[in-house]
Amino acid sequence: MPNTIASAVHSELLIKKSRFIGCVEPMRDRASAQARVHELWAQHPGATHVCWALLAGGQSAAVDDGEPSGTAGRPMLEVLRHQDLEGVLATVVRYYGGINLGAGGLVRAYTDAVAQALLKATKVVLTRLSTLRCTLPYALEGLMRREIDACGATLIEVSHGSLVDMRFSLPEPDAARFVARLNDAGQGRIGWIDDRPV
Repeated sequence: MPNTIASAVHSELLIKKSRFIGCVEPMRDRASAQARVHELWAQHPGATHVCWALLAGGQSAAVDDGEPSGTAGRPMLEVLRHQDLEGVLATVVRYYGGINLGAGGLVRAYTDAVAQALLKATKVVLTRLSTLRCTLPYALEGLMRREIDACGATLIEVSHGSLVDMRFSLPEPDAARFVARLNDAGQGRIGWIDDRPV
């Protein structure tokens, strides 16, 4: 089961006078990752490279930012994959120290910068959520609210018309059992609506 990390973690390595500042942080998508990389350039205007790797919601990226192809972004991405991470951005800011490290040295430096940061990370198991929507008579609203609270679901929206319309999310593995339990308790008076995009 994939993990994410609770908060940003950092590392700093000095290798043959080059400074590598690593950071691994939670990130939801590619646009947010690119915005973060722009922030890092603003914070480190004298840096030679800001290389990065992303695994987030099916979006991945491995950016060498001017380093020889395959020596920075891909090794960083492999560290994230090896640790089964999701929703995570790894960045390494490099200040060149004047001594070439060679392809093998660069791969080791970028890999180590990410791996060292992750040693400090608190990993959090990612649980996929299901969003459910149902309609029910007013008489069952109290029961539904109690069941939603009891299973740790999150109520997203409620509207009142001729019936109560409720939308909520809960961990995917619990969804089928929840629906079955409510169908029994509601004696067939709860209507489930599939409003996922087609």
